[in-house]
Amino acid sequence: MTVVTFPGGELFLHSPTAFDAGLADDLRSRGTVRHLVSPNQFHYAHIGEWAAAFPHASTWASPHVRERARARRADIRFTRDLAPNAPKDWKDEIDQTLVPGGIFKEYAFFHRSSRTLILADIIINLELDKIAQPWRFATWLTGMYHPFGQIFFGMRLPLLLQRRRASAAIGKIRSWHPERIVLSHGRCFEGNGDEVVRRVFSRF
Repeated sequence: MTVVTFPGGELFLHSPTAFDAGLADDLRSRGTVRHLVSPNQFHYAHIGEWAAAFPHASTWASPHVRERARARRADIRFTRDLAPNAPKDWKDEIDQTLVPGGIFKEYAFFHRSSRTLILADIIINLELDKIAQPWRFATWLTGMYHPFGQIFFGMRLPLLLQRRRASAAIGKIRSWHPERIVLSHGRCFEGNGDEVVRRVFSRF
């Protein structure tokens, strides 16, 4: 989970992890949990838990996540839908774009003041010494390991097949010139984010 604090004290929770009462108390001390965000249809499972603890927070749906949650009988009620452009709720603080990728399509977010790109599955940067076989070999084979990191292998072909839309979305990400990249899977890039974006998305 990535947490963004807005100037007024509202909190934006990207891809919430399993609910933890201690973490919830810590967040209460920092501000008001206002937005619970599913960036893609695979990062949603714990939003219901957080919504129960913070009933006044908006729950934001990514494409097809409602159908996926319903099929798995997840107790989640999404109240808002993400769109290609940032909503008025956070447009002054965070920009966003939808990166195509077939069933793996995902919203990428950019926190302006910290120049941080926030991703879930688009880039994977796992540490090989923390992975058991056979996943270590599979990670090495696909190039999705620290310190290099690569596009998630499941998105690669869909991005190529949707090159025009992919190029537009990735062009927007490039225009942000991020310093940092925060990831859901693997070590984050604490610097030179702009260079990482250019390298990872060089085909587009």
